[in-house]
Amino acid sequence: MRAKPALLSPLSSDKSCFTNRSYGRITIVARGMTGLKPLRWIASSKDDLSAMPREVRRDVGYALYVAQQGDKDADAKVLTGFGGAGVIEVIARHDGDTFRAVYTVRFAGVVYVLHAFQKKAKRGIATPRKEIELIRKRLKLAERDHKQLTAIGEAP
Repeated sequence: MRAKPALLSPLSSDKSCFTNRSYGRITIVARGMTGLKPLRWIASSKDDLSAMPREVRRDVGYALYVAQQGDKDADAKVLTGFGGAGVIEVIARHDGDTFRAVYTVRFAGVVYVLHAFQKKAKRGIATPRKEIELIRKRLKLAERDHKQLTAIGEAP
């Protein structure tokens, strides 16, 4: 397992790290990194990732953080068959098992997490066809969601 670089502390005294969101009479002040693309989870992807071992969640989480910054982690690779470099797969290994998470940066200003799963087939390294079809369906859901956000003016 490779070491991840240390992250900047979101608890710095720099006031630019505060985000204010107003909801009627309530304003939520969030302390954190500015300039990060928001994550949007499609279908059960968040629950699926949450059910994975801690080390896998940490590795995938870091890769998603790097994607939010507009870069690509060393553990991430382009998933072929999706017409370009917009669909990315993160591969994490733990105790002899392989776990994968798929996200897209195809839509401006947001990172959509499409799917997270454990690869169970022992033959080859290719992503199983069943998983590819599910990713295709969820990519269409992400596209629809992004169009709706854009239409109501909430897209970043």
